[in-house]
Amino acid sequence: MIIVENLSKSFGGRILFENVRVQFNAGNRYGLTGPNGAGKSTFLKILQGDEEASGGTFNIPRRVGILRQDQFKYDENRIIDTVLMGNRFLWAALEERDKLYLEPDLTNEMGMRLAELEVTIGEENGYTAEYQAAKLLAGIGIPEHKHYELMKTLPTDLKFRVLLAQALFGDPDALLLDEPTNYLDLQSIGWLEENLHQYKGTLMVISHDRHFLNAVCTHIADIDYETIIIYPGNYDEMVSAKVQARQLVESENRDKEKKVNQLREFVNKFSAGTRSTQAQSKLKEIERLESTELKRSNIQRPYIRFEIKRPSGKEVLRVNNINKTYTQADGSPLEVIKDFSLEVRRGEKIGVIGNNGLGKTTLLKMLTGELPPDDGSIELGYEASIGYFPQDYKQNLQGEGLTAFDWLEQFGDSETTNEVLRNYLGRMLFSGDEALKNITSLSGGESARLLMAKLMLLGNNLLILDEPTNHLDLEAVSALSVALTDYPGTAIFVSHDRDLINKAATRIIAFKENKIEDYAGPYEEYLFSQQKKAAPEQAKSNTKQNKSKNKKKEASIYDNL
Repeated sequence: MIIVENLSKSFGGRILFENVRVQFNAGNRYGLTGPNGAGKSTFLKILQGDEEASGGTFNIPRRVGILRQDQFKYDENRIIDTVLMGNRFLWAALEERDKLYLEPDLTNEMGMRLAELEVTIGEENGYTAEYQAAKLLAGIGIPEHKHYELMKTLPTDLKFRVLLAQALFGDPDALLLDEPTNYLDLQSIGWLEENLHQYKGTLMVISHDRHFLNAVCTHIADIDYETIIIYPGNYDEMVSAKVQARQLVESENRDKEKKVNQLREFVNKFSAGTRSTQAQSKLKEIERLESTELKRSNIQRPYIRFEIKRPSGKEVLRVNNINKTYTQADGSPLEVIKDFSLEVRRGEKIGVIGNNGLGKTTLLKMLTGELPPDDGSIELGYEASIGYFPQDYKQNLQGEGLTAFDWLEQFGDSETTNEVLRNYLGRMLFSGDEALKNITSLSGGESARLLMAKLMLLGNNLLILDEPTNHLDLEAVSALSVALTDYPGTAIFVSHDRDLINKAATRIIAFKENKIEDYAGPYEEYLFSQQKKAAPEQAKSNTKQNKSKNKKKEASIYDNL
């Protein structure tokens, strides 16, 4: 259980939340929601002890699993040790024990201390700790042969997965997870959902993945109106309840205003006459009927609309038998794309899915010309022009001393006025002085929205987007989904956001081990086709298992004769 009493946090004159009193109960799974900048991560940092509150107190359990965002902090530690560090009491005991065992001469005091440490290690399930850590690593896709290597040998996305395993390790009493689905593929997200469903402690999670919140959460803790309101149910149920509550208060206020105006007319008419006593009574009633003060919501919805300056031909892109192989650290070849061909027609919205490390980003880089194929060719169709959103978006935000306005201005033409630039920036929530922020100080969400503003300004007829939702809040992800659905051009996008794929994609490219599938239909139809394929295979597997069981049964009968 986590108890928060009169907690407040403000930056300068801006209040994030004030005098918050909430209780998060064990067995419940809370989604912490609110737009970028509302204070979600700040609230978790306060509970973690990484940031000071402006006022108030809180009480959290002794053992808390925390998802850290610094992927490079543990570079010199072994991967499995990084997971074990998730239980700080166990890790401290293991470290101290190992140091004592290195002492050449053990004193009686050291021996007694070792005995105490062994008790602590036993209480913290230390004797099965490596086995449990290995299970977690396997679940998030880290192969067993890597477990005892250093963290620095892993790419960034796999480091993040190890930090997720660190948070989950040791059966903590509370879990605080900030964007746990970042860098996870669909298979790993499914594994995480299953594990969180089995978790018995208090879970608090921030995520921009609507499907994930709907699948996991039993409650939503929404940061808005300078407070935190807890709603029962998942994210969609919270949105519905929140809208209804707001509409109810607004309706009551309108009724009160109408009544107050009638009473004021009476007071103005009879305040000085024989009915002045009644007028005084009406004044008291006016005070009682004062409208409930409605604080302004901090929800901001970007307006994303991709238009095209010039349409492409009917055939937008042709990929002819391309291949791509990388050389691994040990010198061995890694073939990620083999003899892949693709024809893209105008107006198609292609969702690219699959586990991490299979070549999705490589394909997109080849389509944009950033990376050449080893063999084969890629041909753009008539008048096709590419707008690219890279996964590593920071590589596109270059320019020392540039503001958001300055950076966007580089991509305008002779007809792009300051008013036009301000309009695009305003749509992406860079209003007023926000447009003068230095690009080096932008948050992940702000950087992603600035790149969206660039794509809207350029008006390309072929959008290639690599994980565009990674740093967007739920409002922005929803806006992007609508924008891609309504886009008159052609789009190819990699995403692990199931809602975005489901709503926007009209065709699926699925990366699997040793093959790439091209399915001419939306995501739900693709999933159904996979289930139909899997059914006969499962039936065959069950038949084999039954035959094996029967043979064992027969052998057992003869053994007993």
